[in-house]
Amino acid sequence: MDMPNALAAFDALGQPSRLTVFRLLVQTGGAGLAAGDIATRLDMKPNTLSTHLGILESAGLIAAQRQGRSIRYFAQMEGLRGLMAWMLQDCCGGNPDACAPLLDMITQKG
Repeated sequence: MDMPNALAAFDALGQPSRLTVFRLLVQTGGAGLAAGDIATRLDMKPNTLSTHLGILESAGLIAAQRQGRSIRYFAQMEGLRGLMAWMLQDCCGGNPDACAPLLDMITQKG
């Protein structure tokens, strides 16, 4: 991840509704949620939700998959891992070995 991508992710997550949507999608795991289900669970208007989903998708934090007439959204854990790894790559006062265990946990797939 580079600075512009990190800034886009932070900007996307820096808005309360988008952060709530992202956290909900992380909680659902690989199952994801249809846009209508997200709107219902969060009591959000579909057009407002659509805008938030577009911003999160552009930031690489969620992905969309068409399923019939609906669109299902999923958290992009690779995007989250990349953001966290980018944040920690220069941590610990010039002693990156001190953060290695945490960085290893974040970058592991699974």
